[in-house]
Amino acid sequence: MASTVTHDPATSPPPLPEPDTTTGTKPVTLGTYIRNTIGITAPMVGVGVAIYLFWGQGCSWLDLGMMVVMYLVSMLGVTSGFHRLLTHRGFETTNTMRFIWAVCGSMSMEAPVFNWVAMHRRHHQYSDAVEDPHSPHHSGPGFIGWCKGFFRAHVGWAYEPDPANLFRYIPDLQKSPSMVLANKLFPVWVVLGLLIPAVVGGLVTESWEGALSGFIWGGLVRVFLGHHATWSVNSVCHIWGSRPYESNDLSTNNLAVGLAALGEGWHNNHHAFPTSARHGLEWWQFDLSWIVIRGMETVGLAWKVKLPSESELANKRRDKSGVTTPTAAAPQ
Repeated sequence: MASTVTHDPATSPPPLPEPDTTTGTKPVTLGTYIRNTIGITAPMVGVGVAIYLFWGQGCSWLDLGMMVVMYLVSMLGVTSGFHRLLTHRGFETTNTMRFIWAVCGSMSMEAPVFNWVAMHRRHHQYSDAVEDPHSPHHSGPGFIGWCKGFFRAHVGWAYEPDPANLFRYIPDLQKSPSMVLANKLFPVWVVLGLLIPAVVGGLVTESWEGALSGFIWGGLVRVFLGHHATWSVNSVCHIWGSRPYESNDLSTNNLAVGLAALGEGWHNNHHAFPTSARHGLEWWQFDLSWIVIRGMETVGLAWKVKLPSESELANKRRDKSGVTTPTAAAPQ
């Protein structure tokens, strides 16, 4: 069993800053707009090409293997690295491993580590309030409002201006030379994540066609799948699913997203216990990211692994009617 560590200031993320007293935002520049559009649409084009090629000649085991391996590497970089380690400090590891996780997460092509962590900490401060950067619940009434909210939570938020002082959420990362370097070299990691499957495909097949196929399946298709698995946590997991724990927001547990996003879809569990390194709190809630962290702990690469205690679980557990159990008062 992993040790239960709670409320340790030395290994906890920095306290969230005071709520904004101004409404200042950083304008979305044309360059940012173009980069975001390319980052979102290029993988979609890759999927279209992959479908065309698959229809004509099928897909090789090599291509599928590279897609799966690169998906696991980049997504675990997001889930175990960006999220559970760097955002919430759910466990501790060596500085080298922190850097490796940051590189792997950057290969997902979602965002540089500074932006990803800062935005997610802001999300937890304002979860499902108007100030939440990607809540689906404040885009107007009726079906049109629901559609607008879902789109905003899933991908539309990427085109909204960031708070002018967003990096006030990450003073710990800004003090780390390795994280500064990982953040600065984000474009390098993105290119590396696309080149690795292309190079492997070309070398194994000894052909340019193999390199192109590796780039498409292990690069663009993999990025597309990772994007939408992660974004579904923001959208799907704040609309559909169960809410077994009191979390003061509308986060849900969703089985499909739990599997696709390597355990991140047990989102109500996470919002109830944000610093827990394990999101799948029930035996049947498959959580590959937790399995990896547990494996790291077993071989000495992770320590101070945080889990909620039995009393903490009981205090936030809701009954089937949605009422918090009487073992503790409901949060105010």
